[in-house]
Amino acid sequence: MDNALELLNIDCLGKPLRLEASLAGWQQLFWNNHLVSEKSASADNQGLKVHEFQLQSASAELPLQIRLETDLIWQPFSLDYRLLIDDEVVSQGKRNARDLERQQPSTVRPQERKLSLAGLGSLLFKLLKSAKVIKVALAGASLAAYSWLFSFQFALALILCLVVHEYGHVRAMKYFGMKTKGFYLIPFMGGVALTDDKINTRWQDVVIAIMGPVFGLLMSLACLLVWWLTDNPLFAGLAAFNALLNLFNLLPILPLDGGHVVKSISFSMNSITGLLICVGGAIFGVYISYKLGLSLLGFLLLIGCAEIMLEWRSRHQSHLLPLDRYGQIFSAVWYLLTLGAFVAIIWFFAGTGDGNHILGLPLKILQS
Repeated sequence: MDNALELLNIDCLGKPLRLEASLAGWQQLFWNNHLVSEKSASADNQGLKVHEFQLQSASAELPLQIRLETDLIWQPFSLDYRLLIDDEVVSQGKRNARDLERQQPSTVRPQERKLSLAGLGSLLFKLLKSAKVIKVALAGASLAAYSWLFSFQFALALILCLVVHEYGHVRAMKYFGMKTKGFYLIPFMGGVALTDDKINTRWQDVVIAIMGPVFGLLMSLACLLVWWLTDNPLFAGLAAFNALLNLFNLLPILPLDGGHVVKSISFSMNSITGLLICVGGAIFGVYISYKLGLSLLGFLLLIGCAEIMLEWRSRHQSHLLPLDRYGQIFSAVWYLLTLGAFVAIIWFFAGTGDGNHILGLPLKILQS
């Protein structure tokens, strides 16, 4: 299945034995990429499960009896396993969420590929992204596009903001041991950080998504400090517009960074109460936005809130390990503090009263 989470990949008679599962309750066991055992979806999606199958050995007259015992707990994630061959334990151990985050992608079984425009576009982009010259060309095109829209000086500042933001995503990917392709600047669309590896947990999704805005926040704070020391309005403008750029990235709308964070939190909640708490928090953010006159911010928050509710039912079909209760709370606090910091920076520069009207422009955009 496409929405499979690889729980285990161990050696069995010189071949890989791979266990895949989902929150919906189904499990599939593969030996040498061949399906050998399967458990159907059920409400009992954790606890003790036993997979049994037979393998014919050239050195034995009778087939070998293979038995894999697993004891699975989803939140907080833990998996105890024992592999027995003819009732003799040959392998056993325990895995946790960190093991899933650090595991390397395994060889997947072949799947039927359908021809589509989206598939052709994806293949073309993969071919192009292998050449470093493409990065330079796209960066040059972005600089030219933003210079045409605004000015050369503003385009350079915007490119700097995008580079710092995307570098935050790349650093987060490398933290989880993922192989990255760096990042690409796309004219009129910002930038994108790329990796060939897939994420396995909601926590990875949260960290990779939010580290772009976090690096952007560090840049705005650095510019704020330099402006305070030098009184150069260039750094004040850079801090304010960088805050606006990253604030929009934190809106809970996919594929923006904030959409990934809020979706990971919401989809990790297994009860309707958890969803209502998350949605209630978003609605409260909408209320505060309108009270402060930030009409655009409140409107986009409302759209993001509705999107999360519409997709929440499909959470059990995801291949990503959900956040535990601590992870949900920590991610929500981290997200709100980062969001609030950018609003505070924009609000601060709008109220400096130094006669530089451009510093109040980010706030006016939010209030429009």
